[in-house]
Amino acid sequence: MKIPFSYILRNLWTRRLTTVLTAGGMALVVFVFAAVLMLDAGLRKTLVATGSADNVILLRQGVQTEIQSGVSREQAALVETNPAVARDQRGEPMVSKEIVVLIGAPKKGDTKPQNVIVRGLTVAGISLRPQVKLIEGRWYQPGASEIVVGRSVNNGFEGMELGQSTRFAGRDWRIVGVFDGGASGFDSEAWGDVEQLGQAFRRFGYSSVIARMTDRAQYERLKADIEADVRLKLDVKIEPLFYEEQSKALSTFLSILGLALSLIFSIGAIIGAAITMYAAVSNRIGEIGTLRALGFRRASILSAFLLESMLLALLGGAVGLAFASFLQFFTVSTLNFASFSQLSFGFHLTPAIVLQSTIFSLVMGVIGGFLPSVRAARMEIVDALRAG
Repeated sequence: MKIPFSYILRNLWTRRLTTVLTAGGMALVVFVFAAVLMLDAGLRKTLVATGSADNVILLRQGVQTEIQSGVSREQAALVETNPAVARDQRGEPMVSKEIVVLIGAPKKGDTKPQNVIVRGLTVAGISLRPQVKLIEGRWYQPGASEIVVGRSVNNGFEGMELGQSTRFAGRDWRIVGVFDGGASGFDSEAWGDVEQLGQAFRRFGYSSVIARMTDRAQYERLKADIEADVRLKLDVKIEPLFYEEQSKALSTFLSILGLALSLIFSIGAIIGAAITMYAAVSNRIGEIGTLRALGFRRASILSAFLLESMLLALLGGAVGLAFASFLQFFTVSTLNFASFSQLSFGFHLTPAIVLQSTIFSLVMGVIGGFLPSVRAARMEIVDALRAG
């Protein structure tokens, strides 16, 4: 005989205060667990969305970031002549020779300067990023000391509003536009003319070269051509792969920190669930004896109490996930370990995170309720009836 499911639900309803408190503790743990996973997912989504699978990025061999890289003008010119590089309607190579530098700017409400990426690029560089849309003002004029800033820079830093001027590299740069990077890392950058920025920072070469391929299948050919040319000591990577690698250090840090916090909190939640279930067993000794006398087997009683604990955990998990879902309306800004600049990204809830959080809550319920359930199942009929 199996104990009716309605009996389990009725016991949870009868102990409403205990149910709410125990489920609330588990909800807090699941909230932290889901928040960390959402933060990691948001970081990966932001950085991977920065690149296009049709583009490749070329850097100096052995470097991991554009800040560290150096590409000579001669090398950039050779890349433009490769037959695997696409050309526009005018027959011009779809290549952007870019300079990436860091400047210091104070965040709003803080006087301490933080690093901001300034990217010098050609007009072709804008067309290679179709996800980037101008939302205020206009694009910078080539040859002018003008910049446009990403939405996160515009919202988060002092002196980065449309129409203002900011000073770096010995010049005043007028902010003539604000762009939306399409929830990518470009939202945390400022863009200007590559030649003007090169002169201001005394950079005679480039940091990287971005090229659009004629076809994604041309990647291996382009890579082979670059590796075979002794004049080109460059590494070639597809853009999304490059930006995914940029996220690894920060992603690993967030994962380790989050899992450590979740583990610490989960121990408390498991202990709370165990105490709740032990109390339930102690208060229902007479019921347990009656159930055994009516013919319910030990396995049924064990399953009923264990299921009760799992339902508590599932309730807590659902509440924790519901609150965690509201984090998607918030954006955080932190230091990108790869570029040492500020990076803004949001929380991102995925079906995989929902599944992982649900399993995590159920595991807490099983661990917390197992020993009390075993105690209930092992009670002798006569002893339980006497104690009740």
